[in-house]
Amino acid sequence: MRTYPLLSLAAIGLFTAGWLHAAEPAAVPASKAGKAELACVEVEVDGVRTPSYNCLSQKLQPKITPTNPNAPQMGSEAIIQRPSNQLGVFNRAATSNRMGNTFGTSVYPQRPPEKP
Repeated sequence: MRTYPLLSLAAIGLFTAGWLHAAEPAAVPASKAGKAELACVEVEVDGVRTPSYNCLSQKLQPKITPTNPNAPQMGSEAIIQRPSNQLGVFNRAATSNRMGNTFGTSVYPQRPPEKP
């Protein structure tokens, strides 16, 4: 009869201790106090490990140099700014010009009649 309240108090104490422990920030050693670099944390729940994709994405971003902060962050950004006809992808205006009045109604492009 007396063990039930003690067990419930112990369970509540263990639950809140784990919750409070998870809420506390990790102590930073004095040698790394000046660095703002964070470590990525993997979480394991029921045997399934899940990495922090947000942290990994931030670590994969290139460092911005202080000499030219307006430079593109990635080499692929210059490619994105190019027009679609230079990239070789679908361009509605060019396809409409090539297909003529059959665009959307036929698979054969409109061609002028052959001269004899």
